[in-house]
Amino acid sequence: MPSIYSFKPAFQNLLRPLANRLASWGFTANQITIFAWLLSTLLGLDLAFGSKPWFLLPPFLIFRMALNAIDGLLAREHGQHSQLGAVLNELTDILSDAALMLPFAYLPGWSPFWIGFTILLAALTELTGVLGTSRRYDGPFGKSDRALATGAVAFWLAIGWPIPSWANTAIAPLWATLCGITIFNRARPA
Repeated sequence: MPSIYSFKPAFQNLLRPLANRLASWGFTANQITIFAWLLSTLLGLDLAFGSKPWFLLPPFLIFRMALNAIDGLLAREHGQHSQLGAVLNELTDILSDAALMLPFAYLPGWSPFWIGFTILLAALTELTGVLGTSRRYDGPFGKSDRALATGAVAFWLAIGWPIPSWANTAIAPLWATLCGITIFNRARPA
């Protein structure tokens, strides 16, 4: 199924000069991975329990995707690939996704159950992606697709438009369903 992930090669080409510069300055893939996770966690906590800066989430999600692409470029193209890095990459992606999705559970009219279930299924999409002989990125609701969906809702909230009550109750179950389809699509070839 189509996924925003298909744009990754072009995105990496744009970021390659920056990754090369970071490598020349001594930055490592693992440092970038941990930095992205820490920033995601801090923003997620602020959105859930702090000042609710929803306007920060859409650009941050693009920044996070850039950091994720850069850590991959550093690992593959600068000899920094390691088992620790592979584990850190997968774990911090799951933890970052959870931190950035958690604030939606605190929105009026949204179901904490459905957000929690979506977080669980999102983690399972990434776990399913690493099963088998090669990493799977099938959609329709991989990491990049989830970033687009959560970023769109955050943008809507940031500009102050009310979310219709039907959408409050429908969005998270839709996200969970799309995660379920993604799990199936990734598990089938594995």
